[in-house]
Amino acid sequence: MRKSTLFIALFLVLALSSCAEMRRDKNSTAVDVVNQATETVQRFKRMPDLKAFADHMPTARGIVVLPSVIKGGFMFGGEGGNGVLMVKTQDGSWSPPAFYVLGAASLGIQMGLQDTEIILVLRSNGAVRAILDHQGKFGADAGLTIGTIGQGAELSTTANIGLDILAFANSKIGFFGGAAFEGAVLARRVDLNEAYYGKGATPRSIVYQGQWQNPHADALRSALASP
Repeated sequence: MRKSTLFIALFLVLALSSCAEMRRDKNSTAVDVVNQATETVQRFKRMPDLKAFADHMPTARGIVVLPSVIKGGFMFGGEGGNGVLMVKTQDGSWSPPAFYVLGAASLGIQMGLQDTEIILVLRSNGAVRAILDHQGKFGADAGLTIGTIGQGAELSTTANIGLDILAFANSKIGFFGGAAFEGAVLARRVDLNEAYYGKGATPRSIVYQGQWQNPHADALRSALASP
């Protein structure tokens, strides 16, 4: 069952990333993701219910911003959306963004539709490595502990001691009943990374090795650095 759920999640990753972009060039898609991620960061820092987000940023080792995660289902549930991974460099600044897509699937009694913006605060180097090396398969079997805080968040522990990842969520539209964030995977968007930076751009070379830059991402980096 676990393998079949992971397969479904990967299928959703491909389907969601292709359907929304069939009529658009990849660079425009990447630019839109960065613009939306900037707005999400700025909004989270202003929201009283998400005050803890800003409190945890000084100790964050990395961050994943998912500005629009679409979730829906009836009996079978799925969710997904494009986002960016950024890591904190040795001088305390934020790296350029690397593009990823989230996909998740689950079985169970659930119904509804929801559009949620999510920020994952990566609180350990192990969490960053899990995404870079293993494309971020979440769950207990991946050895990562995660807690969820915020509006529209699924029921989860909010005790932050020892957690590798804190997920901050703001439900923008709709309602969803039932936990569906099981077996989630965060897969690299090779096409968006290369469209935004150039051929051969990989997440590791973008966020760790400093081989790629795009001035368009400066607004997002500044938004993360601001109080």
